[in-house]
Amino acid sequence: MSKTRRPTMSDVAREVGVTAKTVSRVVNNEGPVSEETRARVLEAMTRLGFQPNLMARNMRVGAPDSTIGLVIPDMGNPFFGTVAGGIESAVRPRGLTLIVGSSEEAAERERSLISTFLARRVSALLVVPAAGSDHRPMRKERSAGLPLVFLDRPASGLTADSVVSSNREGARSGVAHLIAYGHRRIAFIGDAPALYTRRERLQGYRDALSEAGIAYDRSLVEIGHDHEGAAAATARVLALRDPATAVFAANNLAATGVVLGLARLRRRDVAIVGFDDLPLAEVLEPALTVIAQDPAAIGQAAAELLLSRLDGDRSKARSVVVPTRLIVRGSGELLPSRAAAVP
Repeated sequence: MSKTRRPTMSDVAREVGVTAKTVSRVVNNEGPVSEETRARVLEAMTRLGFQPNLMARNMRVGAPDSTIGLVIPDMGNPFFGTVAGGIESAVRPRGLTLIVGSSEEAAERERSLISTFLARRVSALLVVPAAGSDHRPMRKERSAGLPLVFLDRPASGLTADSVVSSNREGARSGVAHLIAYGHRRIAFIGDAPALYTRRERLQGYRDALSEAGIAYDRSLVEIGHDHEGAAAATARVLALRDPATAVFAANNLAATGVVLGLARLRRRDVAIVGFDDLPLAEVLEPALTVIAQDPAAIGQAAAELLLSRLDGDRSKARSVVVPTRLIVRGSGELLPSRAAAVP
């Protein structure tokens, strides 16, 4: 056999001196094979480095394969990369392989990816819902026992396991932190209103204002999902007649855009608290104060839920909330630059 060619079932059969059908029975655990022959086949498979073609087997027998599908909104967002890493570290020891696809934050593409994963009969499915997605069509799969977990955002129209951050409480504590340093004109820059995370974090923002007796001002609330959008939103809230003295950036991309917008305006007197940590946040001047999520823990918790379902857990759908924490670095501790903003 050539050293560059992958060993086949026929190679294993030839090595042991049996038929390919016998090797197939061992691989698929089907049909009568003596324990002595089974042991010889397994030993030859190990010695030759033979790997069964699980996809081909699944197509023949209609069984789930050893893969888990994960749908995320954005391959370029480091948050979701870390979530995937947390999942993979938990499922790999169980012999499961994680495959990932991006919905690009589009409900139609999410549906297409889910259909693709279901067609290849994945053992389980994890989904970070796109804005505007509808998961009611997945009721049949869930009822049939497919392990299904939603991450970062819960399912829409479907009762299923979910793992989310403490979005509302985290945002409340971040805005309360800015209020404690004297800010009363605090802008909110975040995702599109349709997203669960945006709604929860905006409510936390409003909770903190209400607790401090500060009126909610719609002119201070902006959309800035990407860097440029958040930079433009920053310029707008600073150009108001009664401008913001602080900004709560409700996701990592918005926080990057706020930093970019302030740099373009040469403003270093505006306080910032971001939701979710950023690479190099500590080297900014001032360093960025954040409400840090734990994406690895989110992935780990989702994997644990999923594995428990694979092991036969048929209890009611569960929701896991992963805590956030305030990391104080300097940007959120700047005092208001205008006397009128100081209580």
